[in-house]
Amino acid sequence: MPNLIYVSREKSRTSSHNFKAGALNVMLRVSATMTNAPIILNLDCDMYSNDPRTPLRALCYLLDPKLKSQLAYVQFPQIFHGINKNDTYSCEYKREFCCNPLGLDGMLGPTYVGTGCFFNRRAFFGGPSAIVPSEIPEVGPDSVVNMFIQSQPILELAHKVAGCNYEYKTKWGYEVGFRYGSLNEDFFTGFRLQCEGWRSIFCNPKRAAFLGDAPINLVDVLNQLQRWSIGFLQVMFSSFSPLTFGTRYLGPLMGLAYTHYCLWPTWFIPLTIYAFLPQLCLLHGLSIFPKLSEPYFILYVFLVLGAYGQALLEFLIGEGTVQKWWNEQRMWMIRGLSAFGYGCIEFFLKCLGISTYGFGLTSKVIDDEQSKRYGLGMFEFGASSNMFVPLITAAIINLVSFLMGLLQVLRGCKMEGLFLQMFLAGFVVLNALPIYEAMVLRNDKGRIPFKITATSTCLALALYGLVSLLLGNRN
Repeated sequence: MPNLIYVSREKSRTSSHNFKAGALNVMLRVSATMTNAPIILNLDCDMYSNDPRTPLRALCYLLDPKLKSQLAYVQFPQIFHGINKNDTYSCEYKREFCCNPLGLDGMLGPTYVGTGCFFNRRAFFGGPSAIVPSEIPEVGPDSVVNMFIQSQPILELAHKVAGCNYEYKTKWGYEVGFRYGSLNEDFFTGFRLQCEGWRSIFCNPKRAAFLGDAPINLVDVLNQLQRWSIGFLQVMFSSFSPLTFGTRYLGPLMGLAYTHYCLWPTWFIPLTIYAFLPQLCLLHGLSIFPKLSEPYFILYVFLVLGAYGQALLEFLIGEGTVQKWWNEQRMWMIRGLSAFGYGCIEFFLKCLGISTYGFGLTSKVIDDEQSKRYGLGMFEFGASSNMFVPLITAAIINLVSFLMGLLQVLRGCKMEGLFLQMFLAGFVVLNALPIYEAMVLRNDKGRIPFKITATSTCLALALYGLVSLLLGNRN
């Protein structure tokens, strides 16, 4: 490696809001002063190359005469090593990193996922036919570097463009470079580049191009998802909303594809309703679904089997297993009752000026005992996080409502009108088995802290009392 350059970004309060995108723009400018190479590889710090032929695969697209004038980047899937046999926390994200990009590749190309991506440097300076802003000739894509990297003029220019005040009153981060405005700078940057007229390519060879680390702690997984949720909502409710701005510049299909990701966090609304309302009604003997003998019952069966059948089929096509799919749909419910909800709340509080959020890296530090439990497929709770409270509250309410319903059946009571509610509660109980185990049976450091269990139990009792009060007033 003749030219390995370490860049430490200058810190200041004025640049702190740019987070990762600001650091990427610094590296983009510094590399321009030293080589201004037309192709840029972006990798996360915990990823490494797994195939020496990867650059050749990317160059086949980036140098293709038919593509290169409009090709912004070549995206490889984000693949992790060290994930346990059944992917307990569903960190592979097969649907997001493999299945969906394959479909998007048939339109304008996949989203940029923040790593494993080869960029055309020219794409950061306006659309394919746009004129590069005259204010940045020293770091523009057409600048020619004719001095050694270690020469004094080059080093002085590199320090200048890396300064935290360099971007003041410029278009950097807004019309040039990696884009600011979202914690998901990768997603937002890829979206903006495609809106400017660029397209992308998805390259998924059999041998993984790059490999990285995945979190093996549930708290880290959920904190990462909470940050993503906030970033998606920032894009959705910005002036560059995919539903309006995206549909106008990308067409309805690509606009809806980006909207699908941006509205990911809002799944906490139906998931929360289905996790609490039918079960609380079941505890009070109140039916809210059709009876077994009613025609609408068939509709519910069709929707449930159709949705889960489609999800399983997509997962198996993506070379997943049934056990991994089960863990994925379990994690989908866990995300909805924790990270998605907290992300939405924090975003809207920030909009009201009540709360602030910052950029935090996902911890990849591995503890031996924790690693051993992860290898056995055990859920790692451990930390006393408030994000677990709604999740454990739902687990308690579902268990109690299912047992009460089962007791009524054993007593000979007619439960035809409550069958779907019992089935739903039983399905949640089945998914929540690791939670009950961590609450009662485990003694290791990965168990649920007593404080969280006590808080959740009190909240479950309060919800039951509230529903009883509302139904009593209604009667």
